Amino acid sequence: MSKKPSPVGQIGDYEIKQLKIFKVVADCGGFSAAETELNISRSTISIHISNLESRLNLILCRRGRSGFALTEEGAVVYEATVKLLGELEDFRNTINHLDIQLSGSLTILFSDTIGLDHRASMPAVIRKFSKLAQEVYLTAEVARMTEIERMVMQEEADIGFIPFHRELDGLEYEHIYTDICYLYASKDNPLAQLSDEELTDEIINGFPVTYAGIKTQERINGHLANMNLKATAYNYESRMALLLSSRFIGYLPENYAKPYVDSGELVAIAPSRRFYHLEIMAITKKTNALNKVRSLFIKTMRDYYRKHNV
Repeated sequence: MSKKPSPVGQIGDYEIKQLKIFKVVADCGGFSAAETELNISRSTISIHISNLESRLNLILCRRGRSGFALTEEGAVVYEATVKLLGELEDFRNTINHLDIQLSGSLTILFSDTIGLDHRASMPAVIRKFSKLAQEVYLTAEVARMTEIERMVMQEEADIGFIPFHRELDGLEYEHIYTDICYLYASKDNPLAQLSDEELTDEIINGFPVTYAGIKTQERINGHLANMNLKATAYNYESRMALLLSSRFIGYLPENYAKPYVDSGELVAIAPSRRFYHLEIMAITKKTNALNKVRSLFIKTMRDYYRKHNV
C-alpha cells in the first residue's frame, strides 16, 4: 500500500540536489548506471534517494534482484521534477539575460559527424559566437537523433543538429544543408566486381546490408524495404567498419564516404538508382521563454551562413 505523502513545504538547495539525483537515476534506469553519470558511489546515491523518499514520505522506486522500476508515485514525482528543473533553468536564464554581459550556458548536440562537416561550418560559427559571449559555458556532445530530440524538447539541450526523419510538434526546424547518400561496398566485396548491367535489384537486395536501425522517412525506408537487413550500425564510423569488412553493403553520405572512394577502398553500387537525399536540420524547442544565449547562437549561425552563402 502506498504511503500518504507528507506536505512538502519549502524546497531548498538540498532537496533540489536530491531531485536532480533522482532524475538521473530514473533516466539511467538504475543506481549502477547512474554512478558514472553522477560521479558518486552507488551507496551515496542510495542515501540521497532514501532521504528524498523520507522527506516526501513516498516510495519512489523499487530496486532489487528484479531490477529497477519507478513506482506510480515515483513516475508522478519524476514528471514534476522534470518540470521543476526546467522552470528553474528558465528562471536562471531570465536572470542571466538581464545583465548586459551574456552569461549562463549553451548545450549543442550533434548527430554523428555533422559537427565537423564543412557545410555546417561549426568551428567558424562557434568561434564567432564565443567572441560575442565569452562568459557563456559551452557544452558540445554527439548523440543519437532520438536522444537529441528528447533533450531539446525537455530543455536539457539548447540546439541540436540532426538528419531530418520526422516532424515533432514541439520543435522548430531550420535547414542547414542536404546530403546525398549512396549505396556502398568495399573494393573486396563481390558486388564491387560486377558491372552496372550485372547489378540487378535481385542481386543487390540479396546481399547483407548494414543500416542505422531506426525508423526514418518513408522515402528512405523505401530503399531498405526489400533489402537483406543483417546488421545495425547507427554511427557512420561503425557502419564504415562493417562495409570495409566486405561482408556488408550500406548507405552513407557521399561527403563522408568520399575519402574512402578516392582511395579506392569503397565503391558506389548502382549509383544511378541507389541513392536518396537527406536534409540536415537545426532543431530548437518552440517556446516563448527568454533565452538570449540560444538566440545569439542562432543569429550568429544565420549571419555566418548568409555572409558565406552556406
